[in-house]
Amino acid sequence: MRNMGQATVVIDPAQVEFSAIRAQGPGGQNVNKVSCAVHARFDVGASSLPADVKERLLALRDARITAEGVIVLKAQGSRSLEQNKLDALARLQALVDRAASVPLVRRATRPTRGSQLRRLDSKAKSSRVKALRGKVSE
Repeated sequence: MRNMGQATVVIDPAQVEFSAIRAQGPGGQNVNKVSCAVHARFDVGASSLPADVKERLLALRDARITAEGVIVLKAQGSRSLEQNKLDALARLQALVDRAASVPLVRRATRPTRGSQLRRLDSKAKSSRVKALRGKVSE
């Protein structure tokens, strides 16, 4: 899939709803008292994305996209809330970029006459070799 001269679609951070949650994993007592992980929610239907990008985004088979068309991303890699917000935005942008690229249409082609003949010749040769493997009759 390539981007066929199409302008890149940029997500407006104002359309993304962030909620701070407590992170999982190691971090000592800090993990129990600081909410530095982030849930980023992006409503595809209510966004300002072009209609074709919305359609391809909702057609993706991704567990992060709910049935209502909301993309939910969880970012907890950093101990900083701002860094996790930036990480979530970057991952959301990557998802939208993937949907923004127009897939190339595959056009069916026919095998050439020469390739057909080569295939049939090799089949005939293989058939002759296998026929000669039989028991020898005297």
